[in-house]
This record gives sequence, structure tokens and C-alpha cells, in this order.
Amino acid sequence: MLDYLQHLSYWDWLGLGTLLLILEVFGAGGYLLWVGIAAASVGVLTFIFPGLDWTWQFLLFGLFSVLSAVLWWRRQRDSAKTSDQPGLNQRGSELLGRQFSLHEPIIAGRGKIKAGDTLWLVIGPDLPAGSSVRVIGQEGVLLKVEAIR
Repeated sequence: MLDYLQHLSYWDWLGLGTLLLILEVFGAGGYLLWVGIAAASVGVLTFIFPGLDWTWQFLLFGLFSVLSAVLWWRRQRDSAKTSDQPGLNQRGSELLGRQFSLHEPIIAGRGKIKAGDTLWLVIGPDLPAGSSVRVIGQEGVLLKVEAIR
């Protein structure tokens, strides 16, 4: 095994890099991408400097793997920005603070309002149908309402 390690060629590193990138395509979630790129980089360096000792090759491989992953993680963290539409894909949050008429009365704490073309289940104080209510909160798919006086 030691004899094999002492005679690593650039083809070994390029093959490892290719294998890791192929495995990444099958759904590793980004973990093998940077290790594969690091292996390919060591392959290129081994091609340029054919006398590079195997211990240096492994040290460079480890360094490149960690360095590329950390740099990508920092780039992702720094480029994350807050949305200009914080309620996007949060059904019901766009209804907070709006006023509606009860479509069905609230009986035993539950009723329905019609918002656009959708009926929403609401919880709140018992009120007759047609009463004006304001949406004050949300619990999953239930909207909390209060009566408007």
C-alpha cells in the first residue's frame, strides 16, 4: 500500500475527483462537491509538479477540501439576504390585520370567513354570520379573529 501511495499520479487524483463529483450528482447535497474539486486540484498540481511527494499531495488535498468548503460556506452566509416579501409562501399571513365578514357564524369558537375565493376556518368569540371581524393571528390553518365593534 505504501508503495502505491509513493507513486500516485495525477490520474489517480483526477479519477477520485471525477468519482466524487459523479456521486455528488446523485444527491450528496453539496458535501462531495468541494472534496471532488479539491481532488481535481491536487491532480492538476501533480500534473504540473510530477515530483510532488505523496505526503504533500494528501496535505494539499486536506487543505483544499477544508478551504474550499469554508470559503463557500462564508459566501453563502454573506449573500443571504432578507426577503422583500416576508409573507411569501406563508398562507394566511397576508390576511393578518384585514377585516372580513363572517361567511358562517362562529359557534362554539369556530366559524368561517371568505377571503377571495377561499373559505378559511376561524376561531374566536361566538358571532352571527355577516358580523365584521379582524384577523389577529394564525394557528396553523386556523385564523384567530376578533369582533369589530
